[in-house]
Amino acid sequence: MSTPVIVAIAIVVGIIALFIFVFVLQFLNLYIQAWFSGAKVSLLDLIGMKFRKVDPKTIVFARIRAVKAGLDVPTAQLETHYLSGGRVPSVISALIAADRAKIELLFDTACAIDLAGRDILRAVQMSVDPQVIDVPNPKLGRPTIDAIAKDGIQLRARARVTVRANIARLVGGATEETIVARVGEGIVSTIGSSATHKHVLENPDRISKTVLERGLDSGTAFEILSIDIADIDVGENIGAKLQEDQAEADKKRFQAEAEGRRAMAVAAEQEHTAEAQRNRALVVLAEAEVPKAMAEAFRMGHMGIMDYYRMKNVVSDTAMRSSIAGEGTGDGKSPG
Repeated sequence: MSTPVIVAIAIVVGIIALFIFVFVLQFLNLYIQAWFSGAKVSLLDLIGMKFRKVDPKTIVFARIRAVKAGLDVPTAQLETHYLSGGRVPSVISALIAADRAKIELLFDTACAIDLAGRDILRAVQMSVDPQVIDVPNPKLGRPTIDAIAKDGIQLRARARVTVRANIARLVGGATEETIVARVGEGIVSTIGSSATHKHVLENPDRISKTVLERGLDSGTAFEILSIDIADIDVGENIGAKLQEDQAEADKKRFQAEAEGRRAMAVAAEQEHTAEAQRNRALVVLAEAEVPKAMAEAFRMGHMGIMDYYRMKNVVSDTAMRSSIAGEGTGDGKSPG
């Protein structure tokens, strides 16, 4: 083999060796850190992480923290959680915090909670240091829970709920909004069932006891430790306003009914007036037939001239008597 070929092969081998050396060199620092920390991770594992699209620094640092805290978490499990989209540093921090607080928390459970979208570290912290929730939530724009007692007086209350995270129910458990809604519902129900608002003002802890006895933390990711009424004020007299509105509505209804009856009476009066006019017209028509009947009686010989004058005298006498009696004035005219 000629010298140029050997030189070319040596150059190619040297370049490949240099490439491998540079590639391995980037993992050497992590390998040494893990070695001296007692959390051994082989170079092959580090190289494999690179090819599996796993950040070696995240895995190595997480394993070092776990080992230093006395926890033995295999590298394979850390990689699996990383590839699943989990937050490896947050899970390790939660495991360390739970171990220090003597809270039982398995790695698989912590990973499941993390993959469910919950902040596992905050949950562990809440298990150690309970959190206070305001009811109602001021961020939603409602400063108080408003309820009405049986006597119609409105009461406005604010409560503070002390809760502790329940690790076992974090996956699938309801959030803080459910706690706020349930406690608010309990406050409204308790005030609404009170005979008077004075009973509530005299014993505001009655609300706390009643609401707490209902087991409102069932199905949630929290355990309610206490419910305290922070403030309670007297609002408006809703009962009186409702009665006033009802009275006003009744007034308008009665006015409408009276107006309807008046309209019916006016219509009936108009009908009677028309009926009277019609009857007068019938009388006039009947009186118009009298002269015709008298003329027919004269022609037929049933009535004489003396009979006519006697009738006229009777009519005049009747008109005079009516005038004297004050019943009206008669004109004394004969029908003819």
